[in-house]
Amino acid sequence: MEDTLTSLSTWGYLALAFFSFGGSLVVVAAAGVLSYMGEMNLFMSLAIAIVFNYIGDMFLFYLGKYHKEDIKPYFQKHKRKIALSTLIMRKYGVWAIFIQKFLYGIKTLVPISMALSRYDFKKFGFYNIFASIFFVTTIMLISYYAGGTIKALYDSFKEYPWVPFVVLFGIIGAIWYTMEHLTKRR
Repeated sequence: MEDTLTSLSTWGYLALAFFSFGGSLVVVAAAGVLSYMGEMNLFMSLAIAIVFNYIGDMFLFYLGKYHKEDIKPYFQKHKRKIALSTLIMRKYGVWAIFIQKFLYGIKTLVPISMALSRYDFKKFGFYNIFASIFFVTTIMLISYYAGGTIKALYDSFKEYPWVPFVVLFGIIGAIWYTMEHLTKRR
């Protein structure tokens, strides 16, 4: 366990930057827990995650705006998700930038579909600053303040090592079923 924590504190900031660029909610939450445990600095983690989350969404918007033909082949199988993200964007407007940060499955598609719909680059960048701050701060502070509970759960799972897998698969199954049901209803 200590070997893993040493490795995480050494490479944790680099992993946080890399996965925040992709918008990972799990790594941001893990950084909050590690900050609670004293393995990472909370303010440094917040700053790194906010900056790289912002840059990641701006990169996706840039790809959608200026490299449409290059990215089209990668999204041929995701036409339904792109349509859903376009509907979210049209229905909620600027709030779609904030909402998309919390939705797996379409969080990478909303910036691209906004760019494809000729949304203003500067306007997206301006609102994306606040969305990145809100997303990272919310997730990281919740996991930071829940760090004691999460650590206690981890210690109790040592006694029953099969429980985390059952819970994890249950949560993933429930999310998958819900997303499938919500995106396919008529």
